[in-house]
Amino acid sequence: MNSKSIMIVGVGGQGTLLAGRIIGNAALAAGYDVKVSEVHGMSQRGGSVVTYVKYGESISSPVICRGEADIILAFEQMEALRWSPYLKNDGLLITSNQMINPMPVITGAAHYNENIIEKLTATGIRIETLDAAGIAQAVGNDKASNIAIIGALAGHIENDGITREILTDTITAYLPQKHLKTNLEAFEMAQCR
Repeated sequence: MNSKSIMIVGVGGQGTLLAGRIIGNAALAAGYDVKVSEVHGMSQRGGSVVTYVKYGESISSPVICRGEADIILAFEQMEALRWSPYLKNDGLLITSNQMINPMPVITGAAHYNENIIEKLTATGIRIETLDAAGIAQAVGNDKASNIAIIGALAGHIENDGITREILTDTITAYLPQKHLKTNLEAFEMAQCR
């Protein structure tokens, strides 16, 4: 394997930055050279947040350009649509079915696009959806949706040597003990969907 490029996209407050750190450190634990870059944007106001994770034998830059992402993890549908041009032709988009209104929609200056998943599917993009927010609610921790999305990713990076065990060890290292049980449950539930 030369390298793998993963983009993690969402809005401020969804835990995209933490997800990027967990994935990057799991790849490091699997023996890869890893570069992670975070673009915060207006993260504190619900704006777009992007994290790039690249791993392989030798990585010189974390930046992922249009058409270069092997996998995009989208924490929200509008962000899935916004960043889909960055996916490779044979790439995979894993998206939560969650919809969060951005500020222009809240103020009435714009409308939220409808049928985003259907539109993306119609373009031929390989797409997997999950109810990450529903999984988080089911385990009793509304903030566990980011770990559920990592759970959905797990089977797609296992062949790279980033095993579920490495991921759970990394999650355990990064999360406070009081939230660990519910987050690990969300990780497992996402794999069984």
